[in-house]
Amino acid sequence: VQTGKTSAGIIKAKQHFLLSGDQAVTSVALHDPEGVVQRNGSYSLVTAQQEVLFRFYDPRGSFASLDNVLFYYLSFSHSPAQLSGSAVLIHETLDQVQEPRLAWAYSAGQRRVRRAPSLAYDLPVPAADGLRTADDTDMFNGSPDRYDWKLLGKREVYIPYNNYRISSPDISYRQLLQAGHLNPVYTRHELHRVWVVEGTLKLSSRHVYSRRTLYLDEDSWQAAIVDQYDGRGQLWRGPPSILKNLSLIYLCPGPRPLAVWSSCVSSRAHLNCTW
Repeated sequence: VQTGKTSAGIIKAKQHFLLSGDQAVTSVALHDPEGVVQRNGSYSLVTAQQEVLFRFYDPRGSFASLDNVLFYYLSFSHSPAQLSGSAVLIHETLDQVQEPRLAWAYSAGQRRVRRAPSLAYDLPVPAADGLRTADDTDMFNGSPDRYDWKLLGKREVYIPYNNYRISSPDISYRQLLQAGHLNPVYTRHELHRVWVVEGTLKLSSRHVYSRRTLYLDEDSWQAAIVDQYDGRGQLWRGPPSILKNLSLIYLCPGPRPLAVWSSCVSSRAHLNCTW
């Protein structure tokens, strides 16, 4: 990708890794809605087109040919107006301690592509109204190097699972979105075995979360719940993944999340759908 006065760098990159013919079996196109729900129940929606190419699943490739890249990600924002036209391109690396993710951002207002080296850790996500950080996606992502991690063992807890009803076209956003959380009428939970992993912020590192406790579903290894603590050690956010199984989709089988980041302090919530 070459920086410049237009988005040509991102477009060329898209053509290179998404439109090269044989890669249809390893790429996924998503039209993902996001929403920010205020404490009074009012909400605003953010829409974007997201395209992902997983090099890992190319049957002709090898681990060495991955060149430390897990997937390529491209996002075009459509609404609201202040985000419309912006784009982000990411090369997600496997070992981000060795090589941080590579990211570029296109600003529609400036009509320029720029490197985005800070798109990681606790950088606030623009579409989330301050409720989600860059490494919140999938409950945790990116380099683990700012935390000391400890496996706390296995437990049985109720986690969101098999949430097929929530994606029904018969349910409106107004019915689903409530202040602080989703309408529990449309969500479902199951008792599952989970592995509990805790990350404690290193004294030499900085992050808005001083501690994170992840609950990993034993069957899928998808993080189902995470407890996030502020600098005072108090529970701040507790986003669940509202999981459902996409076993009939060849490209991405297994549980997929609709994640809800809710603030225990402000009673606001941000929803990000990756179905």
